[in-house]
Amino acid sequence: MTTESAAAAARATVYGYPRQGQNRELKKAIEGYWKGRVTADALRATAAELRRTNWQQLADAGIGEVPTGDFSYYDHVLDTTVMVGAIPERHREAVAADPLDGYFAMARGTQDVAPLEMTKWFDTNYHYLVPELGPDTVFTADSGKQVGELAEALAQGLTARPVLVGPVTYLLLSKPAPGVAADFDPLTLLDRLLPVYAEVLADLRAAGAGWVQLDEPALVADRTPAELNAAARAYRELGGLTDRPKLLVASYFDRLGDALPVLAKAPVDGLALDFTESAAANLDALAAVGGLPGKRLVAGVVNGRNIWVNDLTASLTTLGTLLGLADRVDVAASCSLLHVPLDTTAERDIDPQILRWLAFARQKAGEIVTLAKGLARGTGSITAELAANKADLASRANSPLTHDPAVRARAAAVTDADARRSQPYAERTAAQRAHLGLPLLPTTTIGSFPQTTELRTARADLRAGRIDTDGYEERIRNEIREVLAFQEKAGLDVLVHGEPERNDMVQYFAEQLTGYLATQHGWVQSYGTRYVRPPILAGDISRPEPMTVRWTTYAQSCTERPVKGMLTGPVTMLAWSFVRDDQPLGDTARQVALALRDEVADLEAAGTSVIQVDEPALRETLPLRAADHAGYLAWATEAFRLSTGGVRPATQIHTHMCYAEFGDIVQAIDDLDADVISLEAARSHMQVARELAAHGYPREAGPGVYDIHSPRVPSAEEATHLLRTGLKAIPAERLWVNPDCGLKTRGWAETRSSLENLVTAARTVRGELPTS
Repeated sequence: MTTESAAAAARATVYGYPRQGQNRELKKAIEGYWKGRVTADALRATAAELRRTNWQQLADAGIGEVPTGDFSYYDHVLDTTVMVGAIPERHREAVAADPLDGYFAMARGTQDVAPLEMTKWFDTNYHYLVPELGPDTVFTADSGKQVGELAEALAQGLTARPVLVGPVTYLLLSKPAPGVAADFDPLTLLDRLLPVYAEVLADLRAAGAGWVQLDEPALVADRTPAELNAAARAYRELGGLTDRPKLLVASYFDRLGDALPVLAKAPVDGLALDFTESAAANLDALAAVGGLPGKRLVAGVVNGRNIWVNDLTASLTTLGTLLGLADRVDVAASCSLLHVPLDTTAERDIDPQILRWLAFARQKAGEIVTLAKGLARGTGSITAELAANKADLASRANSPLTHDPAVRARAAAVTDADARRSQPYAERTAAQRAHLGLPLLPTTTIGSFPQTTELRTARADLRAGRIDTDGYEERIRNEIREVLAFQEKAGLDVLVHGEPERNDMVQYFAEQLTGYLATQHGWVQSYGTRYVRPPILAGDISRPEPMTVRWTTYAQSCTERPVKGMLTGPVTMLAWSFVRDDQPLGDTARQVALALRDEVADLEAAGTSVIQVDEPALRETLPLRAADHAGYLAWATEAFRLSTGGVRPATQIHTHMCYAEFGDIVQAIDDLDADVISLEAARSHMQVARELAAHGYPREAGPGVYDIHSPRVPSAEEATHLLRTGLKAIPAERLWVNPDCGLKTRGWAETRSSLENLVTAARTVRGELPTS
């Protein structure tokens, strides 16, 4: 095909779309089902209507090929586990009795059965359920969901492309099932899994699929020769099938690297590549292998992970370069639009001039269509769109919001000494123990307590004018007193005020810092029915006034026990926001760190002796390629130390991390130089404690003994067992006892019982320790 004909054939497509609906209808229906207020049939009807609406929105925008199979009640990796029949033994009875309830049991657990482990989807804030596999795993095909959703789209008269998690990525994301040797490699099951994928592909072809997309984002990370050989074998076998649709293999989030020639040579019909992250590397690699003659290339030139308007002219230049490298070039976002909110038109509180800078999922679909039109018909067909886009980009670049000379001067003046504590840990810890007087195995929580309906109603009443500020603040004071009273009665040693005044651990701070924008409807799925509204980091950051001091000081005035000050760290403030793309991330992190440093100083001056600066996103934001790790970790750890380095030795600095693979960053955890770190550990059976011990981590740590992402209440015996396991890795004088994460999403009944059991476990194990 000539360059001209390749351009003329350009089609607009996407890999996935937000699932929740304009008003989070899916969340409400699922949670209603869990509470018995919504029937299974009503839940399925809501889901079907959301899918129909999504596809119609895409089709109306001009998307020529819509995705199916990307919709999920909870998680698309869990859906893949169901599709291939890899149901854990402990869940098989529930799944057989009721597939929907069994599905949710795998995701959330029950009082009697633990859920699958949950962790981050590559370097995003989306969480997936980790498949559990072993040498005895038997795969069986169940293509009902995939075939059913394809049939729905075809019935709407649409051209549809089912999207599946690819077999290599599925296995690389899996881990050994409980009881299986830790060194078991799930990739050894590839030859057993491929026939199941072949069966699903045949079913989809029979149902009318012309193309099927197989997502292989795991291949953008560093891969061994054995893993690359497995990918080659997988796509040689799947590509060689006769009873299959055309196959499009997709990667995203980074450069494909050594896997690109493997996939380019495979007998598949097309590749989808990310040309926003490391675009030049993918372009060069594609040219180096001679392009994709006779194949389809789907070019992800619109950023699917951020919310800034696309530079249409730059994207058209990239697309023009690609035209000579494939038989057909289609236009897409870089990844699923799952990672961005649905629609900017719902935002009423953002200045219309600034709103022009933003593109959510619906706007990105429009950008993709515009680019496909410009590629197919020439730039003359989109003259007006190009002119408007150029004006939007200039408006942002020239805005005073994006440049504050005072902020930039302060950041430039930072020295190495600013990011260091005044004394080494061994001296600090003696001062802290003398000052705090805590027992061995001190107990605490991570920060938040249940956000009840009453609290949310109070915030809504304040916004609507139904109560005044005095009335609202009295409700907050009452909640703080109740939370503190419970903690004292339960026997916790270091208390928290429960954060009743906070809507979200990032948004709350973003709303009080200059340079941030907050949305009203910019919901993005984090996991299951947990949706967040990431703020938009649009300009230079500073702190006009204290953010947490008043409520922390009030809480401390209500109790003799130490109350932690609670802040969100600079890396997490970036990771869980939509960050600016017009300066290096390290520069932005330093600005946020300096704002937090001011807050830490004010908390300490007000008498707060324990200050927690949470960094749950430190591992999440780690680049996918090892060559990029050192640069990232240098600025990330410096930003944390800059936030906390100015305190006195007796002030104890805590940090918290959760739901990630920590083994990759143990040295970085050490480099933070926090006095105490709390980490998720319950679902992984204290794996992180063993990793810290293997590293020789010298400071205090609290591996969690209570999994807060499940509604089940862990017994005192269960927490005791986990605590004893933790003691095998971390000595008692450095071991804390705490939940995995904050308790915001839990109910009060389960929270009370779980924390009482946690304290009982600590006292039991404390009593088993030798006395000096």
